[in-house]
Amino acid sequence: MAKKIKPVIFLLISILSTQGVYSQLQKDISEYLKKQFIKYTEAVPREEIFVHTDRDEYIAGENVWFNLYVIDRKSFKPSVNSRIVYFELLNNENRPVVQKRILIDKGFGPGQIVLPDTLSSGSYTIRAYTSWMKNFLPYNCFMKDINIYNTLSNKDFKRKLNAGNFIKKENSNNTRKIKYTGLTLNVNNSKPDILEIFVNADKRFRSESSDLIYIFIQTHGNINHVSSEKLTEETTKFTVPKVLLSAGINQITIFNSKGEPVGERFIYTPYKERNLLKVHSFDSCDLRDKITLGIELKNESLPALNSTNLSVSIAPQSIDIKVMDMDDYLVFGTEYGLPWQETIKGKKNNELSREIIDSILLNVTSNWIDWPTILSGDLPEFKYKIEKEDHLLSGKLLANDQQAVHPGELLLMCIPGKEALFQYARTDNEGNFSFNIHIDEGLKDLIFMPDDVSKNHKIIIESSFSDQFFKSEVSVDSTTATIPAYISKLSVNLQVQKIYGVSAIGDYLNAVFQPVKPSRFYGNPDIELVLADYIGLPVMSEIFFELLPDVSLKKKKSTYQISITYRIDDDQFSILPCLMIDGVIIKDASMIANLDPEIVEKIDVIKGKYLVGKYFFPGLVNVITKSGDFSCVSLPNYMVRLPYKVTDPVRSFASPDYSSQEMKDSRIPDYRNTLYWNPSVKPGNDGRAIVEFWSSDNKSDYLINIQGITQDGETFSFQKILKVK
Repeated sequence: MAKKIKPVIFLLISILSTQGVYSQLQKDISEYLKKQFIKYTEAVPREEIFVHTDRDEYIAGENVWFNLYVIDRKSFKPSVNSRIVYFELLNNENRPVVQKRILIDKGFGPGQIVLPDTLSSGSYTIRAYTSWMKNFLPYNCFMKDINIYNTLSNKDFKRKLNAGNFIKKENSNNTRKIKYTGLTLNVNNSKPDILEIFVNADKRFRSESSDLIYIFIQTHGNINHVSSEKLTEETTKFTVPKVLLSAGINQITIFNSKGEPVGERFIYTPYKERNLLKVHSFDSCDLRDKITLGIELKNESLPALNSTNLSVSIAPQSIDIKVMDMDDYLVFGTEYGLPWQETIKGKKNNELSREIIDSILLNVTSNWIDWPTILSGDLPEFKYKIEKEDHLLSGKLLANDQQAVHPGELLLMCIPGKEALFQYARTDNEGNFSFNIHIDEGLKDLIFMPDDVSKNHKIIIESSFSDQFFKSEVSVDSTTATIPAYISKLSVNLQVQKIYGVSAIGDYLNAVFQPVKPSRFYGNPDIELVLADYIGLPVMSEIFFELLPDVSLKKKKSTYQISITYRIDDDQFSILPCLMIDGVIIKDASMIANLDPEIVEKIDVIKGKYLVGKYFFPGLVNVITKSGDFSCVSLPNYMVRLPYKVTDPVRSFASPDYSSQEMKDSRIPDYRNTLYWNPSVKPGNDGRAIVEFWSSDNKSDYLINIQGITQDGETFSFQKILKVK
């Protein structure tokens, strides 16, 4: 009897042991998928930008007013990472005609550009991206078409066919789409509370995968659901409670027992009906009337609204132009390569059924969530970093044969001034280098040079704007040679405003970040010789001889040499220090020797060794002129001098105030095309804000367009027609 029992016991132990390993395998792969996914989304964050412009149709020579919203795709909150947005206006060949760097603070940044009055009539594209987004261009950037008319030119209207709105990666679905070999995946998203997932697997797949699969669901970088499931028949149905799914586009991925992706679908979970923004105003008004907008935000947690930012525009209603809402744009963003206007066909997302959006998503893939990269564990290296603290100014160092130099070559950056500022950088394997520039609106005088000038290397400072563009096609629309009446009216309005010298450009907005107060990178010098404290001497060599102990300036044959002498016990040593004029490193002592002492204010000397990071100074002599701007000598050919503004200052929008009868009776015409623009309306603690402005002399239908977002990621979009009679 005992002999019969033993095999049974062994069998039970074997089964239990196998089930334990099997259960552990399931748990390990589920946790592995989660871990790899989180690691990837943290290392490769994705930013989205939304641009709210005051209008979508302009006359050449007008101002374009806009507000930038930088949003973290994972949290949908305003991004606190990137501080600079690169804003471009591209012509019909997708080449920039205007470029600006706009400062971003807490995810927001107002901007303004002047359209060149020489622009031809046609469709132009607004493009906006951060430094981090440059790693994924031309796809991961905001793009929006606007129409610009030049009524003083009789050239035909040139319209883009695919560059401004069509942002789908060529062949992306063929190269990155997960292949359904041996497995097909279908989804029923029509039930109100349950998502039904149907997995059809053939015998071979079920055998190789031991009837085991993993279901992974994520929404814009957030994990909604991960589970291990058993295939019980050829077609197995699985259900997931919809309460687990985040609003937005949900990515459903099926993995086999080895943790390999074998099936993928995208579905849409709509946002709950929200009535978060109410605007109280009259529907019509007379000319030069005061208009008051009462803005009211509804939210369960009103304190969160203190940091809400709303941008408000009131401009003539465009014909056949669909307003882009932040609510709708962010659902797709740039992640899925979908053309916004073509996708929704001019409708709002809430006007499309879930089934229609799901059908749109049948043939897409994510430009962000790339499972082969996620599972490989090898995170990609990115050239462009997030500009959170400083602006990154990059360049390339080339040899005489125009080839990139070897890695490790030293580049120096000096900023002339009475307080010396210095940085150094090393080249990478491709000869690239970069320097950190403080983010502010001040004009900086940057001088670059190689540390070793004997190699005759060439410095190329790269544009901070991307050169990655879409291919574009242009259609010449001769039917618009006859300018529409409402466009002709906009043009006349602009001309009248110019004739009377009326401008909507107001004062500069207050700078968010002030320039850093300069301080000498070498601190307090060992010697600080102020020439005004001494009797004037005719030449620099006498100043060194008479007034600078242990520092000598001597002529050797046809050149000069400056040295510092120091003593250790009874021994005397001499070193050749680093030489500077106004904080700029020079390699030729004759440049100092030939200075006129009358223009020199003081001389700083560091007698001993000095380190900045890993850069070694064997002593230092800095001659500081009265002007302090390195203008006293000719720029050596090994230097590159670059006047540079990190961000462009922004003006406020100005409009008349007709509160006095004298102003209201003024004969100066008021033909503003944009009636009102405010990029930073902030509600109070009660969620309310009041916006007041005056109508003009134009009788027209105006579109009130409000866009905004809270720090918690709640977006607001609102439109209403205002009639000025």
